[in-house]
Order: sequence, then C-alpha cells, then structure tokens
Amino acid sequence: MLDALADYHRRGYVPFTPPGHKQGRGTDPRVCAVVGDAVFRSDILATSGLDDRTSSNGVLQKAQELMADAVGAEHAFFSTCGSSLSVKSAMLSVAGPHEKLIVGRDAHKAVVSGLVLAGIRPIWVWPQWDPDLHLAHPPSAESFDRRFAEHPDARGALVTSPTPYGTSSDLRAITEVCHRHGRPLIVDEAWGAHLPFHPDLPTWGMNAGADVCVTSVHKMGSGLEQSSVFHLQGDLVDPAVLSSREDLLGTTSNSVLIYAALDGWRRQMVEQGRELLQNTIDLVTGVREEIERIDGLHVHGDEFLGPGRAAERDPFQVIIDIAGLGTTGYRAADWLHEHHRVNLHLSDHRRISAQFTYADDEETARTLVTAVRDLVDHLERGDEALCTSETVAVPAPEDLQLEQVILPRDAFFGRVEQVPIDRAAGRIAAEMMTPYPPGIPAALPGERLNEAVVDYLRTGVAAGMVVPDVADSELKSLRVVAE
Repeated sequence: MLDALADYHRRGYVPFTPPGHKQGRGTDPRVCAVVGDAVFRSDILATSGLDDRTSSNGVLQKAQELMADAVGAEHAFFSTCGSSLSVKSAMLSVAGPHEKLIVGRDAHKAVVSGLVLAGIRPIWVWPQWDPDLHLAHPPSAESFDRRFAEHPDARGALVTSPTPYGTSSDLRAITEVCHRHGRPLIVDEAWGAHLPFHPDLPTWGMNAGADVCVTSVHKMGSGLEQSSVFHLQGDLVDPAVLSSREDLLGTTSNSVLIYAALDGWRRQMVEQGRELLQNTIDLVTGVREEIERIDGLHVHGDEFLGPGRAAERDPFQVIIDIAGLGTTGYRAADWLHEHHRVNLHLSDHRRISAQFTYADDEETARTLVTAVRDLVDHLERGDEALCTSETVAVPAPEDLQLEQVILPRDAFFGRVEQVPIDRAAGRIAAEMMTPYPPGIPAALPGERLNEAVVDYLRTGVAAGMVVPDVADSELKSLRVVAE
C-alpha cells in the first residue's frame, strides 16, 4: 500500500473523483494548519486512485497476503471501520438469524450490536468472577464445553481475549473444545494486535488454533483510528463468506490512509517487532515496580492468574488499584487529566489503568509515575476534588447474571417505553447500558433488569461512571420493552 501511494504521488495523477477536497487543494488552510497538508494529499480513492479501475494491480490483496504471512494466518482482511465491524462480520459468517452462538458475557458492545443486527440467539458463557476485586476474568474452557453440551445446535463460539484489563483465556483449551464439537471459534482479540510478535506475551489466537481472530491495530499497534484486521485459518469458516459479510457491513469508501498505516505497521513489526516489544516489556516492568512502591497503590499482576481466573495477562496494561485511597477511579482519572494532562485507558469504581505500547519511552513513563505520585500526595492532603464518600453498589456475581428473556434484536427493534429508573427493575431492557470504557454492557436488550444492576448503574453514574449508549444520558429513566 505504501509503495503504491508513493507511486501515485510520483506519477502526479489528477483526480476527477472523490474525495472532493482534491488532495487538499480545496481544504480550508485553517484546517491544514491543524492537521497538516499530508493528510489530505494522501487521502485518495483505493480504486481509480491507488489502484486502477479494475484493481488489476491487486495492491490491497497483496497487502493482506503479507499481513496473513506476518502473523501466521491463512487469510487476512483489512477493515477501515474498526474491529466493531470486523467482529460483526465474523459473527455473521458463523451464525444466521435465530441460530445460536455461544458467547462470553464479557463481550464488547460491538458483539451485542452484531447479535441485534443478525438476530442471533446468544447462549451466554459467564466470566469467572473475582468477588474480592470485583473483576471479571474470561470464561473457562469447561464453561464453553458445558454450553456446547447443552446446546449442540450452536453454530460456534466467541470469546474476548485479552480483556481491556489485559487478562487472557486459555485459548488453546477453548479452541480444542470448539473443534471437538466441529464448530469454529471467533476470538475478539481487539486488544491483542501486538501478540504475534513476541513470545513472552499472551498466546496469539492463530497460534492457539482459533478460526477467526479480530484485532484492532489502532489499539496496541500504530495504525490510525478505525484500523482493524480480521484473520482466518482452517476450513470451518468459508473465506468467501467472511469477505461477503465484510462487504455487506463495510464502507465502499475505504480510507487509503488507514490502509497505508496498516501496511506500514505490518512491515515494522516483521522487521523490528520483537526488539521494540522487548524494550516495552523492560520499560513497563520498571514502571510497575515504581508505582507499586507508592504507598496506597497496588499494581495488579499475578493475582489475576490461576484456577478460576485468567490463564495469561498482558503486562502492557498497567492496572492500578486505588481502593484504599478514599476515591474512585473516575475521580482519579479526571484529576490526572485536568492537572497533569494524562489521559488514562480506563477507570472503574476502584482502579485506573494505563495502556503502554512500543511507542512509549522513558519520558512518557516518567510522566505517568510523576502524575500518579502527585495524585497520592493530594489525596493524603484531603484534596476535595478527589476525596469522596460516594460508593458504587457493585453487584454480587450472581446478581450480574441477568436472564435473557427475548432475542436482543426483538427487544431493540420492538415496541419500547421509557420508564423512571426506580421502576425499571423487573422490566426487559430495550437498550444497551454500557459503562464506557471498557464498553462491556451491564445490561443489554432482551435481559430482565434487577434491582442490583439498576443500583449499580445509578450509583455508578453518580460517582462519575459514563454510560453513553442509553437514551437518557442522566440515567433518570431507562428504555424497556413495552408491556
């Protein structure tokens, strides 16, 4: 892609096609002053631009073949609509309307969107709950096996690994379960684009034998936002079907900028990935040790691993427990943003998280450690902007397991009504209710709400939780199926 883009510029093509800015000639100079001229100069069509009218040079196909070779897959497909589109494409390739798909309930809201769009019937596999840390780890292989035994007509399975907290499933064991039942495994590996390129990182889905792996290169790689790749191997999912589902859901105006960045990242990883990632492992090891030495803080590590927990963890996700400091992760994240211009990956009722990649260095690491140390100093001095008596009513694990009463699609598109939140318990949700980040719905269309989950959302929003996908952003009311 990069070679073709350089050739396009060298040959001096004159476009009478979209985009209408004509390589920046029509762009307001005030825009270029902020984002740069080069963005518009390289924003061209993929067909009748980067390649000819019939795509006879096969530029995109060759780039995708190189990507597949780089990560040990048989096929790779680029997406310029993020992994939200990629995971939907994978789901629609495995199951159709009213067919069953076994899904880890800790799935991202994009998976729930796929269930809504396709009319797939989810068979939920519950995560492994840590009741002390109030944290969900990926489901076990045994849980998937039980669900296949109960639902032998399920068309396949989907697991999220790694999670946004960096915890990974035993993918080899889950793959073995699926293949023993003759069904494919989809791995939502959005947080794992870097995994194929260093042996000391969690197991890469293709190496574990999974059939489809979805990665977000913009998350842990150096792709532009919305850059995603889904990888395929084996004969349980037809590559032509997967491609057709992507074509159905995707845009006809794919971004060459995103393609080029994807292609360049792949080359960088093949040539330098192991060295770059080793440098990051060494850097993060030092950061974790420094933060662990700060009174009142704990950096989560191996306590995430073991029976009933995760199989592996990604060290690049630095998860800091601040439970003993008298504040919430929401307030801490806001304070760091305001006072140190540090933007964190995610925050919850008792944790903050910093995501490292190979783009980080000693300077960014020092910025984080300094900011976190100052946060603790202000908390010890009783800073009113940080100290709070607000508590989030985190439900017990059994209360989080809501009953799926009707299909997500039927609830989302059916007749609905808006009811006051204090009357929502017992009603069937008609919208997603997703603390974001990390983007895992606390309740989704078709599930019957209970008091514990409603209280969790209500107290969470009062404490600073963001729930962006509900109709009433103040959470004074909720959308439910009409009675």
